[in-house]
Amino acid sequence: MDDDHLIMYTTGWCGDCRAAKSALEARGISFVEVDLDADPGAAARVESLNGGRRSVPTLVRGGAAASLSRFSPAKLDAFLATAGLL
Repeated sequence: MDDDHLIMYTTGWCGDCRAAKSALEARGISFVEVDLDADPGAAARVESLNGGRRSVPTLVRGGAAASLSRFSPAKLDAFLATAGLL
């Protein structure tokens, strides 16, 4: 996957993941969803991005990565600005 894609690591049981997906969809921002429950290798990637924590949702685009656990629109905006999507 190239650096232009926004990747969101999620799980099916994560309320913050649902909130982040809804917020991105409402803004018309496309993303590729990777479910940690369906892709066991994804958990290691998330842990490497979050200092050993399996924190979801985690968003990645290019060199920018952030956990949006305890989701808020402000956290999303900060990540989107860093990732060049605002």
